[in-house]
Amino acid sequence: MVRTIITGAAGRMGMRLVALTQEAEGLLLTGAIERTGHPALGKDAGEVAQIEKTGILLSDDLHTCLAESDVVIDFTGPSSCLANLDQVVKASKAMVIGTTGFSERELAQLKTLATKISCVFSPNMSVGINVLMNTIGKIAKSLGESYNIEVIEAHHNKKKDAPSGTALKLAEALADGMGWNLQEVGVYARHGITGERKTREIGIQTIRAGDIVGDHTILFGGPGERIEITHRAHTRDTFARGALRAAEWVVQQPPRLYSMGHVLGLE
Repeated sequence: MVRTIITGAAGRMGMRLVALTQEAEGLLLTGAIERTGHPALGKDAGEVAQIEKTGILLSDDLHTCLAESDVVIDFTGPSSCLANLDQVVKASKAMVIGTTGFSERELAQLKTLATKISCVFSPNMSVGINVLMNTIGKIAKSLGESYNIEVIEAHHNKKKDAPSGTALKLAEALADGMGWNLQEVGVYARHGITGERKTREIGIQTIRAGDIVGDHTILFGGPGERIEITHRAHTRDTFARGALRAAEWVVQQPPRLYSMGHVLGLE
């Protein structure tokens, strides 16, 4: 059994991870972590997740929990994730990171730390979206520059970062397929008189509304036709199940930074 800690265990994703860990044959929940001062501290993780009791109480002491664990799954925020990663590295444990919203500096720090352990980092743990990421670059290359590329993403109104980490990774895959640099061709907003659209341009548009779990559409607009490829996540369990799959996989791997593509055998 892979002994597993869930950080942010009282959050939307954390609660689903706790619940689904109880159903996973290869995983054993050994820790549930929340920030200091959180009102759920001391409560049973199962009760917080609205399932049966697990016998694991929510704690703010990751250091102690690490002694009895193999892997940490983190869907918190950039600063807390990096603090957790630092502790995981010191304890020489494995980690799965689904947190998004990192700045360039934070992302560089994450990559430096994560290479010291066995770590899977992906802005989207969905199996479907990762298969899509593996194919859209090839589609873009086949269509060529006569097809304009747009990425449209929609999430719930509580999401703090924009564009989503998934949209950015999709845009990177598209740019790589075209042989472009996303830093040079990415367009994140249009307003007013923008002039004619450039050929070498990838538009990335953001929608925030209601309780949308996560929609991503890649639109290829060409002469006389368009192609739209859409992935819709109907429930957060999609991401949670992917993260649990990654947790079982990563504990068997040598230290380095992995993606969900590695977990799924796509890379």
